[in-house]
Amino acid sequence: MKKFLISILAVLCLMVQTAFAADFSRLVILHTNDSHGFDLYDESAGNIGMASVAQLKLDLEKDGYEVLLLDAGDAIQDNNLVNFSQGQSAIRFMNACGYDAATLGNHEFDYGQDVLADRVSEACFPYVSCNVFVDATGTRLVKPHVILQRCGAKIGIFGITTPETIVSTSPKNIQGLRFVGGEELYELVQQEIDELKADGCELIIALGHLGRSKDSIGYRSEDILENTKGINIFIDGHDHLVKNLMVNGGLLVETGCHTDNIGRIVYENGQWNERLIRFGDYNKPNKEVDKLIKDTAAYVSEQYKKKVGYTAFNLNGQRFPGVRNMETNLGDFIADAYLWQARKAMVFDTPPDIAIVNGGSLRKGIPEGDITIEDIIGVVPYNEQLYVVKIKGADLLEALESATCINPDAMGAFPQVSGISFTLDTTVPYQKGEAYPDSVYFEPAKPGSRVHIDNINGKPFSLEAEYQIAVIEFITLGGDAYSVFTRDGVQIAKHSIGYTDEKCIENYLAEELGGIIDERYAESQNRINIIK
Repeated sequence: MKKFLISILAVLCLMVQTAFAADFSRLVILHTNDSHGFDLYDESAGNIGMASVAQLKLDLEKDGYEVLLLDAGDAIQDNNLVNFSQGQSAIRFMNACGYDAATLGNHEFDYGQDVLADRVSEACFPYVSCNVFVDATGTRLVKPHVILQRCGAKIGIFGITTPETIVSTSPKNIQGLRFVGGEELYELVQQEIDELKADGCELIIALGHLGRSKDSIGYRSEDILENTKGINIFIDGHDHLVKNLMVNGGLLVETGCHTDNIGRIVYENGQWNERLIRFGDYNKPNKEVDKLIKDTAAYVSEQYKKKVGYTAFNLNGQRFPGVRNMETNLGDFIADAYLWQARKAMVFDTPPDIAIVNGGSLRKGIPEGDITIEDIIGVVPYNEQLYVVKIKGADLLEALESATCINPDAMGAFPQVSGISFTLDTTVPYQKGEAYPDSVYFEPAKPGSRVHIDNINGKPFSLEAEYQIAVIEFITLGGDAYSVFTRDGVQIAKHSIGYTDEKCIENYLAEELGGIIDERYAESQNRINIIK
């Protein structure tokens, strides 16, 4: 009889919940991700722009809909439009649009923690992330979630930041922070879901900056959905893909990047559906927001418009296929500039041997025509110092092996090089060794099984020889998959050359090339032989 009564009570509770369930048919969830400061309408690039995001929200509200406007991270860094103010302008644009919540992407950390704290405080909306902790206090860097009211119901929104942040921004930017991953991350997420439901939330939304690349297995958006219960909608970012699929009962969506699309989620026939707005579908920029962005763009352009050179052909800075999985003419040009400047500086008794440029640090290409300071900063927006590091040949080989571990898939570590030729055999599987400390990558179990160094400046390569390598500080600190540089004893010597990445490129273009990028850079120079 007791079991029978419990069953009746459970049915009655379910009936009551159903009877008072919110009507979400008048709710529209607009979402963006990885805008990276491409906030101005640009027909040639296919960017819708933030002014149209703002007007779309207003138009929907005028039509009687209740709207949530959410962002899944990487909004404040990359394009010069926002880099100039270290992301402050991006926050102004988002405030003007009326965003309701956002999560932290890995590139929100690129200006350092003090600047990030300023940006978070300037936002008129909450930043949420449940898995970034301050080591000293054990507290979260930002609040884990927010509860908002729409359609007479509570909506719980929590954030997740990729654990890859520890290798995809300079280590100095995240010193003292812990980015939870693995099984512990699943537990954190489930706790968020359970807490939000206990608080009466009828809709649970995850704002995740996670992506689905192969080197993220274990903390991809799909992994979170498959290892937890109760997420209704997962808005993703980080990998710049368009997504629209169901995973374990949750809708997983992503818009791509650069405001190429605006995400639009609606409730139809008892389920959540993505109705993506693509470039050309909607172009009604809000006048006030449009003026704000255009005025900012004009000011920034004025600061950067100085001409520093010319190129008769495009330098390929495309992400994939491009600088993150193969040699490109842009990669050759930048690596040559670094090596040239390092040799001019001559910080040790002999000149540097090679230069390595992680493809992820090259953020865009250089189009045919006049080259301005704006173009160069657009390629290398991080203002990184250049260093020369002495390491053994064996450690150099390990670095190249780990930096190409998932090739032919894209990864930020992929080495664009100067002064060295090597062969990468992608038909040989990458065999993982021990996990690198404070990294998401693994040592190669058999260095040299996939990568063969053909020569160093035309001379035979030696595992025992010492080589001087010109790299940005990010690599010396173990960024991307270059954790070998942080192992005790690997860096035999290290010295700054006194130039930033941007200045190296400007100086090489002006002094060595006479302001003209010549025919040697019309195509890539076959420094990397990739066997597929």
